[in-house]
Amino acid sequence: MPEWLEAGFWGLVAGSALLIGAVVGYFARVPRRAVASVMAFGAGVLLSAVSFELIAEAHEQGGLKPVVIGATLGALAYTGANILLARRGARHRKRSGDEQPSEQEQPGSGAAIAVGAVLDGVPESVVIGASLLAGGPVSLVTVLAVFLSNVPEGLSSAAGMRQAGRTRRYVFLLWTAIALVSGASALAGYALLGGAPPGLLAGITALAGGAILAMITDTMVPEAYEDAHLLVGLITVLGFLVAFALSHA
Repeated sequence: MPEWLEAGFWGLVAGSALLIGAVVGYFARVPRRAVASVMAFGAGVLLSAVSFELIAEAHEQGGLKPVVIGATLGALAYTGANILLARRGARHRKRSGDEQPSEQEQPGSGAAIAVGAVLDGVPESVVIGASLLAGGPVSLVTVLAVFLSNVPEGLSSAAGMRQAGRTRRYVFLLWTAIALVSGASALAGYALLGGAPPGLLAGITALAGGAILAMITDTMVPEAYEDAHLLVGLITVLGFLVAFALSHA
């Protein structure tokens, strides 16, 4: 399989987890505490992937300066876009309760939620494609980490969309489209960054890491700890350790 096609394939695989989670979240009445537990595990997985697959790799490629600059710019870009989307009704796009506004309560919030979901997924997918640029196989740890974290994201968000009265057609077309965008983003990450010098590639990797860290704290952690029980912290650590073990297997 050509590497550019492989990049798109693995991005699509990771993005498909959003659709799987959305199906479960829309049709099954998953208890809020169970959603919180799954989201906590996903947050722990992503935190580990950012630490050991993205930031550490970027530091090895380019040193500290590209890491600091890239991660800061990524966090700033994500936060700025998230603020704009929050004003249009997408602030609680990954919440499973009744926090999401309906279209009647805030016109245009559905489109903002869709854009926000794309914003959350693009950095992860770009990194999957860029992981092929070293000449080896795709980073399966990164793919698995994104897949495992996407399931609770799709589950929680789709449950919240159902609560807000959004139709089945809207929910599943949205998550199908985002899965396809994930594949395209991974392909773009491979195509656009091919031939980039190590320092630039390190900066882009760190930029994605900074955006993902901002996304975790802005959208995943609030849902994970909304109905926090005494095991949520432990579950987050378990997610972190699972991804850490995979990256060092």
